[in-house]
Amino acid sequence: MASSSTTLKKEHIADTITAPYGSWKSPITADLVSGAAKRLVGTAVDGRGRLIWLESRPTESGRGVLVLEPENPGDEPVDITPKEFGVRTLAKESEGGAFSVSRDGDVVFFSNYKDQRLFMQSITSLDVPPVPLSPDYGGPVVSYADGIFDARFNRFICVREDRRESSLNPPITIVSIALGSKDVEEHEPEVLIGGSDFYAFPRLDPKCERIAWIQWSHPNMPWDKSELRVGYISENGDIYKQVCVAGCDPSLVESPTEPKWSPEGELYFITDRENGFWNLYKWIESDNKILPVYSLDAEFSRPLWSFSVNSYEFIQSHKHKNLIACSYRQKGRSYLGIINDVKGSKLTVLDIPSTDINNITYGNDCLFVEGASAVHPSSVAKVTLDDDKSKAVDFTIIWSSSSPDSLNYSSYFSKPELIEFPTEVPGQNAYAFFYPPSNPIYQANKEEKPPLLLESHGGPTFETSGVLNLSIQYWTSRGWASADVNYGGSTGYGREYRERLLRHWGIVDVNDCCSCATYLVNSGKVDGKHLCITGGSAGGYTTLAALAFRETFKAGASLYGIADFNLFRAETHKFESHYVDNLVGGEKECFERSPINHVNKFSCPVILFQGLEDKVVPPEQARKIYQALKEKGVPVALVEYEGEQHGFRKAENIKFTLEQQMVFFARSIGHFNVADDITPIKIHNFD
Repeated sequence: MASSSTTLKKEHIADTITAPYGSWKSPITADLVSGAAKRLVGTAVDGRGRLIWLESRPTESGRGVLVLEPENPGDEPVDITPKEFGVRTLAKESEGGAFSVSRDGDVVFFSNYKDQRLFMQSITSLDVPPVPLSPDYGGPVVSYADGIFDARFNRFICVREDRRESSLNPPITIVSIALGSKDVEEHEPEVLIGGSDFYAFPRLDPKCERIAWIQWSHPNMPWDKSELRVGYISENGDIYKQVCVAGCDPSLVESPTEPKWSPEGELYFITDRENGFWNLYKWIESDNKILPVYSLDAEFSRPLWSFSVNSYEFIQSHKHKNLIACSYRQKGRSYLGIINDVKGSKLTVLDIPSTDINNITYGNDCLFVEGASAVHPSSVAKVTLDDDKSKAVDFTIIWSSSSPDSLNYSSYFSKPELIEFPTEVPGQNAYAFFYPPSNPIYQANKEEKPPLLLESHGGPTFETSGVLNLSIQYWTSRGWASADVNYGGSTGYGREYRERLLRHWGIVDVNDCCSCATYLVNSGKVDGKHLCITGGSAGGYTTLAALAFRETFKAGASLYGIADFNLFRAETHKFESHYVDNLVGGEKECFERSPINHVNKFSCPVILFQGLEDKVVPPEQARKIYQALKEKGVPVALVEYEGEQHGFRKAENIKFTLEQQMVFFARSIGHFNVADDITPIKIHNFD
């Protein structure tokens, strides 16, 4: 049946309308949310210090477009990418590292989505079409990412994933591609570095005489254990000697990441070798020693899900040397700082509005900072520094994931509250961001408590942050409470917290999500009879596991979630093919913790959303659990999207998913009718 609006009773108290939680009308529509869902996939600067960013556009079916900051304030940004191209790499099934800019800033190198070929394009002459650099293999079977221009040998060095012979276990190497070749088809990229399962961050020193990189192999993920190596480049361009800088000591477990050469040729990087937090270090080449640059119980980097993470930058100044701009995360909040790398390094924190910071790019006497806050969505801000490089004197947003119209509804925004709650392990707490219902027009009866939609983030080695997310505001402005949980295993709290999930995926995450919901009920913040859970990818698994193994929630939505661990191990892409080995265990543990093998324990409604081109969690996962629940008699629905991969990128699908979750949960808990005019899909064993 179609949902109908609830009859509303007008009260004369503060000119508000009294109506049940969940039935409130809101201007934060699904159209607004889906249209404002642009995603940032990387930044760089051109030769004049102007920002270049890569945005994924839902209104163009998720096409990736490189955009150039306008020359004059008030002018429109300029699309660099021609309409017949889309910038995106399929290497490691991630989007990061799909483009880079030459050192002079006049040329951009990018991976084209449809054929995965590498192209070169002039920034100064946009009327000249992009030039292919890699061979045409007749399809998107070879992908390139995380590249850098080598001025010494006029070549492009990058990570290559070659799926010509195997899509499940393709060789991944660091290759060089000669520039200026007249016949691209005759020049196969040359392998410079190989032998490990994975590579990332190939980075050249200023003279292009040394190259640093990160490598790791199964069953480790890069945040479990990785190696930082340096190779010395010969006169003919080969690597004739390698040195292991970090990660090779068998007695020390660490995960070095983000190597970067300073303008003076010193190698810096981030690792978690001493205090369990990703901190900044540098390599003393003459002694092959490592020195900490600044130590703090905070994370100066993020897990390597995507290529080209950029958490720090060298500030180039004639007046000041050894200055490093950095971002770090501590107790659920990000900070932007300047480290003066001298004896007894000093950290100065800059005062900016962003409370969550991802990447930093250095411009002309400014920083381009990718960040967000409780009142600003994901954005890129230009942060101008004073002469001493110790203060931020201006903060201007250059790009935003949302349209300016969305900020017109700030009076509806629910502000996140960081909560710390007890888990099922005595003395051990976990964290979440709680968003209470918020709508200036409505209120509920005083004796009523709101329904809760709890979200379990993906990864699971990832984290959520307390920033403006219009998807959350869609719920809270309609009278729902929302909780975004950083369960044990999340990043942002150090290695010890991250490793709570080792061998305990499906236990710790489920328990923490249930504990969070129970904590909110006992605190009087939500209604214990109206608890729902949702999540995507790994969060979709946690959703299904919570519904199978616990009785806390009354309904759940799984977006491209895992239902069968053994099937996942057999079908997923190379990067995650051994992920569950450390997080779950062997075949026996995988069987026991797979919701598909415990269908008899499901009793409440489930809705599933799945992209049909998903290589990370293939469609068979959703179809298998859907069919099993349908046969058992559990209320269940499945929505499949043509052309979608892991995560939804098309505006119409983002909208449909959001609206169908809303009406599905409202019908499942039977508490109210939603105010929006939404035609629900058929729910088997319910309608």
